[in-house]
Amino acid sequence: MADTPSDFEADYIVVGAGSAGCIVARRLADSGARVLLVEAGAGKLDRSRIVRVPGMISIMHSVPQVKKRFDWGYYSVPQKHAADRRIPMTRGKLLGGSSAINGMLFVRGHRGNYDDWAAEGCRGWSYDDVLPSFKRMEDWEGGASESRGAGGPIAVNRASGLAPASEALVDAMSEALDAPRNDDYNGAEQAGVGVVQMSARDGVRYSTAHAYLGAGRPANLKVRAAALVTRVVIEGGRAVGVEIAGGDGRKQVLRAGREVVLSAGVVGSAQILMLSGIGPAEQLREHGIEVAADLPVGRNLHDHLFVPMTFLAPTAQHRGTASHFFGGMLAETVRGGTWLGRTVFEAMAFVRTGAADTPAGRPDLQIHALPWSYPSPNQDAPVRHDVDKRPAMTVMPTLIYPKSRGEVRLASADPAAAPLIDPGYLSDPDDSRFLVEGMKLIRDVMAHKRMDEVVTGELHPGTRYADDAALAAEVPERIHSVYHPVGTCRMGVGEEAVVDPELKVRGIDGLRVADASIMPTISGGNTNAPAMMIGERCAELMTA
Repeated sequence: MADTPSDFEADYIVVGAGSAGCIVARRLADSGARVLLVEAGAGKLDRSRIVRVPGMISIMHSVPQVKKRFDWGYYSVPQKHAADRRIPMTRGKLLGGSSAINGMLFVRGHRGNYDDWAAEGCRGWSYDDVLPSFKRMEDWEGGASESRGAGGPIAVNRASGLAPASEALVDAMSEALDAPRNDDYNGAEQAGVGVVQMSARDGVRYSTAHAYLGAGRPANLKVRAAALVTRVVIEGGRAVGVEIAGGDGRKQVLRAGREVVLSAGVVGSAQILMLSGIGPAEQLREHGIEVAADLPVGRNLHDHLFVPMTFLAPTAQHRGTASHFFGGMLAETVRGGTWLGRTVFEAMAFVRTGAADTPAGRPDLQIHALPWSYPSPNQDAPVRHDVDKRPAMTVMPTLIYPKSRGEVRLASADPAAAPLIDPGYLSDPDDSRFLVEGMKLIRDVMAHKRMDEVVTGELHPGTRYADDAALAAEVPERIHSVYHPVGTCRMGVGEEAVVDPELKVRGIDGLRVADASIMPTISGGNTNAPAMMIGERCAELMTA
């Protein structure tokens, strides 16, 4: 349950109870400090089946009335290079943040991602530096090893009980793409084909709220929920607290004796900094905000993209109908052990195409696969989309090293107004070309002999889009965010940086940022595990 202190002064105030913020707050509290965790969204540990049961994400994301309860409802501005679409920017608005509503895919990324950060001047962020943080937070089903951790708060398991179509796909990807089978892409090597790893166990999602704020939360960690942070309070060049607005609109200042940590995410942390006078000076002055530090806040926004490709496959077993879904729920209630106990994704691959400018040996394409049909051409509209009701599987070639860059800007000086989110999707034409190559590779996989008796036809985008030109024309209509935006409070040592390698905001004492917004460049894979690692690493830096 959330606490509602009326006048609490903490040693540390952490803003945002999401993937990183819950971890920062808990680790600081474990050190003996008094910590106040401030969350704008719902403050209860949500124990409803929608959040708690992994397989319910299909309901959470497909039924608008349900999604509205858990999502801030952000959309991008019209995307010039993506058919002027306004694309959903889903962000969790409850304890646990996006870790409470995501697909639970647990991917560290490639070790070279972190070595790249260190090479750019982010000392202390090489893979060898961050590996202890990854290991500390996880409880890997395979036990502790040189590369994996055991006994941590986040349970990590492989998916099991795959649909026969998914098992065939793993074989076909390995053979058609000349990629090795890899039972642990978070281990010594990322490259290869295998089943997904997920932050779930025994039919329970392990969000950071569940793992770090649940049973055993210390008394010196207080939670203030439904409290919108309107600005960081800065006195004499130092952050001394935050101003919040409650549901009644009244404002209150909460003071921090030591430091303030922003963990409000790639959108929220950038917005709060700018509302506090920390950001591009010209933009802040346009909104009548006094400039405290002229920094490139909001820039360097980038994100992963996939293109869903759906194939009719009888042995995928699942159909997009209410009767099938609720029948599965009933079967689980009676017998247990169905697909509801894990994420909907089953197979995953990391392969090198050579079509991207990545170092030799580093995979440049991620493939997600799930034994379900998918909306076509996209799911931008806030409605319940119809999908083909026959058993099908969707395979998603995924751009993990985008060249396109965008920006988060203030829409106004009103803290309650959603900011302008412009990821700049496909603004670099190489991103579109890469996705076309990825789609062609998926067709090669589906044409492999192992899939002869599995796939009965291509449903989306369909065989009428046969050549490169036709696919390229479709990409703007079909791309979708993987909900992995990063980079708006970039870590570094030069003028492009917002925070330094200790995550301290440049030019302001007593203020840090700890979430995916600090990534200089995006990690090669799903970003939730790296965001959690950043929370662990921040707490280590603060308590060292």
